[in-house]
Amino acid sequence: MTRATQLDDLRRSFGHSSVTPETRRAEVSALFDRIAPRYDLMNDLMSFGTHRLWKRTVVGRALAHLAPGDAPLLDLAGGTGDLAIALRRACPVRRVIVADPSAGMLAVARERAGDSLEYIQAGGEDLPLPGGSVAMVTLSFGLRNMADPAQGLREVARVLQPGGHLVLLEFSKPDPWFAPFYGLHARHVIPRLGALVARDPGAYTYLVESIERFPARADMTREIATAGLTLIEERAFVFGVARMQIAKKP
Repeated sequence: MTRATQLDDLRRSFGHSSVTPETRRAEVSALFDRIAPRYDLMNDLMSFGTHRLWKRTVVGRALAHLAPGDAPLLDLAGGTGDLAIALRRACPVRRVIVADPSAGMLAVARERAGDSLEYIQAGGEDLPLPGGSVAMVTLSFGLRNMADPAQGLREVARVLQPGGHLVLLEFSKPDPWFAPFYGLHARHVIPRLGALVARDPGAYTYLVESIERFPARADMTREIATAGLTLIEERAFVFGVARMQIAKKP
């Protein structure tokens, strides 16, 4: 399969396989439940620890854009809670909610953070939160795994307060000169690490394929605008392998 040009193209895929939206939802949920115990270790190994630096930048830029008030911060598709924990430490006066559809991932987050965070087990497409109730949404490497990513962005726009921000961190299309080197790492190293460390090579084959399918920069800029948000800042990491995009709700 080629790289998708719009988020709707992902609804009927699981990596490079064509599936129904219902199968996609079930497969992704089961996958993250399986790999939750070793998810953070695998992220360190796959990225040589650089994902921690990227997330540190996300936290810093999120706080730079955070308006005064007491509305909570939402870490959407927050997984094991690493970004939510960093947000809580950096901004102890705000409530921080971590939402994720995977019970296994949230169990790890609860074990790590206890009652310092609030937890919602829910997909990003249908959040049990009032409209306009959240000051900031962070979404780190989770949009591409939603059952309906375009609806996920629309839901972000719904729950954000006017003037609130989305800070999105996702994989992107690497610069042309770097793409072959990254491709070798992704296709050959990451699945082997998944087999050795997580004992689930299939899960990490899917994750690599989901990265290869995710829309590139210009397409994501259009998707953000279609959801009703205005892109105000972006930054590429490691020659375009990952990209932070910050958007504001008018």
